[in-house]
Amino acid sequence: MNDGTDNIKTHTAARFAAVRARIAAAELRYARTPGTVTLVAVSKTQPVERIAAAITTGQRDFGESYLQEALPKLAALADAGITWHFTGVLQANKTLAVAHSFAWVHGIDRLKIAERLSAQRPGHLPALNVCIQVNVGREPQKAGVEPARLPDLARAVAALPRLRLRGLMTLPPASDDFATQRRHFRALREAFAALNEQGLALDTLSMGMSQDLEAAIAEGATLVRVGTALFGARPGPA
Repeated sequence: MNDGTDNIKTHTAARFAAVRARIAAAELRYARTPGTVTLVAVSKTQPVERIAAAITTGQRDFGESYLQEALPKLAALADAGITWHFTGVLQANKTLAVAHSFAWVHGIDRLKIAERLSAQRPGHLPALNVCIQVNVGREPQKAGVEPARLPDLARAVAALPRLRLRGLMTLPPASDDFATQRRHFRALREAFAALNEQGLALDTLSMGMSQDLEAAIAEGATLVRVGTALFGARPGPA
């Protein structure tokens, strides 16, 4: 009997359809070109079976934050045509495996990490797509470069071989207020625009999650990273 697998597929399909409908509605409402916002399904803590069910909906971009958990998933789904995004905080001792295994890294906030990724990216693979994480809320507990230090870091990262600086990422302060959400995302968009005025040719704004993707799309997000709305609440500690 495959009742369990069928139920997972049914529930997954419904969740993905609902999130895609939210994205499409936000694109329409905020005069974004339809189909220009990419959904990255954040699959950390999710088993391979859930990811496989998501693949049946047409999803191909997935985000993982915990390297040791992610690597077996990447191996199990090696032939699925997935674009893997590393969305977590990246420590120096993890860069080799990430450089070899992922297509995107969303959380660079130190030149040292970028330099290690550049040196360790295999020559037979395309350049590693990277985004710089900006701490727009200046929250001390969160990773991300201070906005004032962003231009220097962006120029240094853009100059590295084997990396392609695509854009910026942020995890803004949590808020249920739409105007507040937009204000933080607007700060990232303005930083993005300023870097492009300096000739960096960035094309990616990675911002927006389950609770605030509409505000992010209103302010120009090109990638939204969604986990809970797609897979349900992650299990807590045992």
